[in-house]
Order: sequence, then structure tokens, then C-alpha cells
Amino acid sequence: MRTVAQNAELALLLEVAGTPKPGNVDRHRDHDDLRFEHFLAGAVGARGGLDAAAAGEPLGESFRRAVEGMSEQRGGNTQFGALLLQMPLVAAAGADDRDLSPGGAAAVVESTTVADAANFYRAFEAVDVAVDDPPEEMAALDVRRGSDAVPALEDRGLTLADIMARSADRDGVAREWVEGFERTFGAAESIESGDPERPVADRAADAFLELLAAEVDTFVVTQHDRAAAERATERARAALDGDIDPEDLAEEFVAEGINPGTTADTVAAALFVALERGLEV
Repeated sequence: MRTVAQNAELALLLEVAGTPKPGNVDRHRDHDDLRFEHFLAGAVGARGGLDAAAAGEPLGESFRRAVEGMSEQRGGNTQFGALLLQMPLVAAAGADDRDLSPGGAAAVVESTTVADAANFYRAFEAVDVAVDDPPEEMAALDVRRGSDAVPALEDRGLTLADIMARSADRDGVAREWVEGFERTFGAAESIESGDPERPVADRAADAFLELLAAEVDTFVVTQHDRAAAERATERARAALDGDIDPEDLAEEFVAEGINPGTTADTVAAALFVALERGLEV
């Protein structure tokens, strides 16, 4: 029987293996500077932090450790957002007094501390993460400042949950933290109920397309702009309706530099939930 952390690691591996996953690295497609092998190495490297979260270690410290381990490959940022989504879920699944449910994960989020927020900021020193410029009043709390922003965090007494709440209007991962992981658990149900004859990784790719067709990907907004993200969602909806071959759409997105990373992060978290609930691989 796999441990909680082993299921989290396996979820990261299954997520990148799923295909076609338009715009993302998968087992059939690499990007120029980011390859399938980098994601495999990132998942393995993150394991120490996942073990720590499952064992009840502080969430921020566990996340920082996972990101630092993830970064020990040549591609750079592979799973920062996926790990951030997984952490409260892993902590809930590993705790004796909580369960892996929206309520259990929300309780983990609510229990985060200022120290957790500080370690979240320190994690940005391990890899380059594409983020939007913060509002002017939050310039001192720009995550790209890393450790330099910690005094401002401490002065304002901001927990990691507070930081996520301040970003939820423009970041899909933060929104999941704030809204109880609704999309994550919904995608887990989609994967669980998919065609049992299809590989789990490819059922996860189906869930990816469903998620992208339903909601604009905030990483595409950061990468490009809102209009490009809305076009990507419209094209994903057309692929889901059968008007575009998902394989063709995958090639188009890669060529255009459209990378729905937040959607992939959600799938990785959903796979973890599904595996913990008994999905067989």
C-alpha cells in the first residue's frame, strides 16, 4: 500500500504523462527549454517535502523543501503550482484528526501561520516563477522579493492563508485554497468516473481539457493576456465538443506558446485525491 507522499509523487508523474494535454509538456511533447524528463526529476525531487507535509511538519517549511528538491533538475520550474495545490491536501490526508475532503483541506489552510507564509516566500528563491506584478499597495509583499519580503509579512502578521486570499482574484491556485478546492475535487471525480479501459494518465488529460474548457487559465493570462486565455478556453471547448482534434490543438498551443499551467496544477492535485480515494493504477 502506497503512503500519502507516494501517492502525491505518483500524481505528479501521472499528470505529466497524460496526453494530449494542449500546451503542456506531456509524454509526447517537450518545450524548447522544458522537457518531460525535467518533470519526472522534479516530481522525484519534491518527495522529501511531501513526506514532511504528510507527517505533519509545518506546511510552509514542507512546501519550501519540496520546491527546493523539485528545482534540482536542469529545466527550472516544473511543479511549483502543483505542489502548492497538493500541500494542504497531503497534510489533510496525513493527519489523524482530519480527512481528505474539502473541509479537511480548508482546516489545514485556516491553520497556516506567518512562518508558513515566510517559507512560501523563501521558496521563490529556488526557481523562477512567472507571476503578475502585484498591486501598488502590495509592492513590499511581491513574492519575487523572496526572503526580503519576510519582514513586511511579519510586520503585518500575514499568514499563508492571508497571502492566498490576497491573490485569489488573479491566480487560480490561490483561488482553490480560498474556495475549498472545488475544482480539484470535481476533477478527481471526473478522473475516477472515466473510462476504466483508458490509462489513468490519459483520463487525467481528459479532465485537463474539461477544466480548460470550463474556465480561463490564469497562467495563460500571466504569460500573455486575458484575451489570449479566453481564446484558449474557447478552443478547448471546441476540442471537447469534437470540432477540433485535441492532438492538433496540442500542437497548435505548443507552437503558439500557450501553456495552461494552472489547469495542469489542478489535475495533479485531483490525481492525488483520486489515488487517495482508491483509484487503481
